[in-house]
Amino acid sequence: MVHPMTEIHTAAEALEADALPRAQELRAEGCEPAPPMGRAARSKAAKTPAEWAFQRVVLYLRQFEEGLTPDEEVAMGFTGGAAGVLRIEGLGFSAPDILTFTGRDAQGRRCQQLIHVSRLDILLRAVPRPPEHPEPVRIGFRLARALEEEDGEARDGDAAPAT
Repeated sequence: MVHPMTEIHTAAEALEADALPRAQELRAEGCEPAPPMGRAARSKAAKTPAEWAFQRVVLYLRQFEEGLTPDEEVAMGFTGGAAGVLRIEGLGFSAPDILTFTGRDAQGRRCQQLIHVSRLDILLRAVPRPPEHPEPVRIGFRLARALEEEDGEARDGDAAPAT
């Protein structure tokens, strides 16, 4: 057995090993729960492009939802492909550079879109609230609230992983 300190690692392997524990996915209330993903707390200076993009998309979602009526929910379209529109149920990232969008397509099938941060090009769209939702889903507000709670915990100095 080779001692871990004597193994040769490439820079890519070292970066990947550092990034893999930093993944997070948040889901809208009433949607199936997100699978547990490990996540180490990071300082603002150490955030990866995926973490920064995740936070900015959350803020855009929340701002877009502020203008929706009670009969509308947010959906997301992805440019450059035939994916169509996704009714957003979850948003996540896998550091250093992947964002994930989970939801349902126009036929109600579960979907997940994985996007490299360099190719992030999305369209937010107001769509009619499905009749089976008594209240509109406001994922942007829920995600922003989770980020604020997480930032508060990070400021307190505790680095407990999110589940």
